[in-house]
Amino acid sequence: MTVSKRRVLSGIQPSGTLHLGNYFGMMKPALEMQADPDNQCFYFIADYHALTQTPDPELLRKRGREVALDFLACGLDPERTVLFRQSDIAEIMQLTWVLSCLTPLGLLERCHSYKDKVSRGLIPNAGLFNYPILMAADILIYDSHLVPVGRDQKQHLEVTRDLAQKFNHQYGECLLVPEAIIRDETAVVPGLDGQKMSKSYDNYIEIFGDEKAVRKKIMRIKTDSTPVEEPKNPDRCNLFAIYKLFAAPAEIREMRAAYERGGLGYGQVKQAIFEKYREHFAAARQRRLSLAANPEQLEEILRAGAEKARAVAQKVLHRVLTAVGIK
Repeated sequence: MTVSKRRVLSGIQPSGTLHLGNYFGMMKPALEMQADPDNQCFYFIADYHALTQTPDPELLRKRGREVALDFLACGLDPERTVLFRQSDIAEIMQLTWVLSCLTPLGLLERCHSYKDKVSRGLIPNAGLFNYPILMAADILIYDSHLVPVGRDQKQHLEVTRDLAQKFNHQYGECLLVPEAIIRDETAVVPGLDGQKMSKSYDNYIEIFGDEKAVRKKIMRIKTDSTPVEEPKNPDRCNLFAIYKLFAAPAEIREMRAAYERGGLGYGQVKQAIFEKYREHFAAARQRRLSLAANPEQLEEILRAGAEKARAVAQKVLHRVLTAVGIK
């Protein structure tokens, strides 16, 4: 289980248009981690996970390509980071079955993500229920040391750790036990209605949406009815929480002071957010247009990434199958 660098593993579902919650909660931290020469980053498009919502086949393929485009446009370097489709690694399903045979039913029944999705009307299926096992296989099959996750995925990471420890206890030291990385300041990005920004809630702001449409969305962000002239508490304001994600420290201090002294209208803050959004993604928007015009290059990047990922997955699976008596 010797790995020369810290291996960082993360994935994102192609379940719809990527938004600011995806960017600040997962993508930006993941891109920052590739800059550390001690890290070896493996980032994948979780198309198997997306099947729990039974999407249209062509739409699933299209969304997978768009996720790759978004990541590359935002700064992912395929020379330093392994980018690939989950479904290109056949070994994942073999490891998923082995882990399934070790997973207590009660462990899955306690997972809040499944219960939350069902409570919001998503039709339950076995794939949705077993989601944490597939996620564990995704992580463990690459000897991952570090896994950046949102706060809502922390429990699933604990399931992964539990399964790795249980496997090692039963069969000997075979699987690396990963650590989670959760950034409190960006763990939850508020949406238009004040809830967590999510495609499920239809309250999101796209990373590369049409700028006029994005501005309209920003102007609809929910606020309270405090009059313009009165002081406001920035720490209880969704607008301020979003503004902080884009702004420099000095700008954040200045905006906080404007909130606290009064005379600041929420419309002004919304306009400031839009301007920061447009500035932040301007260069990435141009890179995305260039990448989208060359689909062969995109496919080659994903193919090369899958080859690198499979080379690691095959070694880990061989260890696992040998340990359980299959080989």
